[in-house]
Amino acid sequence: MVFDDRDGAPLAGLRVIEVSSFVAAPLGGMTLAQLGAEVIRIDPPGGAPDTTRWPLAPNGGSLYWAGLNKGKRSVTLDLRSPGGQRAVAELIAGSGPDGGIVLTNAGYPWLSYDALRDARPDLIHLHITGRHDGSPAVDYTVNAGVGFPLATGDEATAGPVNHVLPAWDVACGLYAAIGILAAERHRRRTGTGRAITLALADVALAVTGYLGFLAEGQLSAGIPGGSKVLPGGTPDPAGPYPAQGRPRIGNHLYGGFARDFRTSSGDSVLVVTLTARHFADLARVTGRTEALTAVEQALGADFARDSDRYAHREVIAALLAPWFAGHRTDEVTSALAGTSVLWERYRTFADLAADPETRANPLVSLLDQPGIGQILATGSPLAQAGTPQAPVPAPVLGADTEAVLREIPGIG
Repeated sequence: MVFDDRDGAPLAGLRVIEVSSFVAAPLGGMTLAQLGAEVIRIDPPGGAPDTTRWPLAPNGGSLYWAGLNKGKRSVTLDLRSPGGQRAVAELIAGSGPDGGIVLTNAGYPWLSYDALRDARPDLIHLHITGRHDGSPAVDYTVNAGVGFPLATGDEATAGPVNHVLPAWDVACGLYAAIGILAAERHRRRTGTGRAITLALADVALAVTGYLGFLAEGQLSAGIPGGSKVLPGGTPDPAGPYPAQGRPRIGNHLYGGFARDFRTSSGDSVLVVTLTARHFADLARVTGRTEALTAVEQALGADFARDSDRYAHREVIAALLAPWFAGHRTDEVTSALAGTSVLWERYRTFADLAADPETRANPLVSLLDQPGIGQILATGSPLAQAGTPQAPVPAPVLGADTEAVLREIPGIG
């Protein structure tokens, strides 16, 4: 989908050449396309390895590929041949003043910043790698190395538990879009391009640091540079101690009170209390205010404090569980409506697709995806004028090859 400069889309006129596969780079390109940029994805004939990635539609079409490439133009070229490589280089060099932007996770030497910048001095080139040294890695291996699988699950879990969400790929793709926009802003001010390297493993490491998990690991293990920190936040003068790591607490909230409860309808609901008000409302609705106050007094605790709700989470949960078990899900819904309590029923992906509220959201449309048929699809969550939230289909692989090559001087 090509946006004219006269359109209200914020990135109308911007041209990005994407040579990519799988999640991070395609998501970065699609994010820019949803904001109005012309994103041309280049694949080898027959498609990159992600063309047939699961989940699949009943006819075998990749819902994964269709989901991550909406709104792009698709070009297929033999990237191993000199002719195909030359065509890509000329496409980049001749893509106009708002072009000269490359997004890739491919390691082709001919596609590197150094190989392309002579023909396009203001080139913006963002290369996604596995690790900062250029060695390979994927979301699954990165996640294994940053600690999350060994902190996921309950205390009875013996081995690691992988998350089904490729969180680092998603974060990396969004970082890629931000990096390109920052470099394009710099180019508008200075006229100079920029080479950006974005390592997937560094994205995971950065976020682990931002959330305090890295420092927590250092301090809890007594690694030089920090002292032991007790649960209440008071430094322990005893210093280093054996590494124990973050405890596995199942669906409880680390450092506060939240957990799942089962209703009499057989549903599981997640209840979250982030503030004293949330907890007071939950106690009132469930009729447990007096009981919880008595427990506070017996334990010398103050459930207005996050740390005390966390420390006594099992006792609190034991008092609340019978109320949920004695009420149907619709009764829980009515009781919690209008309170400050944060909660949601656990649902399957099929439940989500069938929910009328999902269909009513402007972000969601029933899309006629070529090669697959009608599917529910999502657009950009950035609700703003000039950027319709409704999604547009992903292109048929290679559908724009002839048209794109004809548009570029020296190729067509």
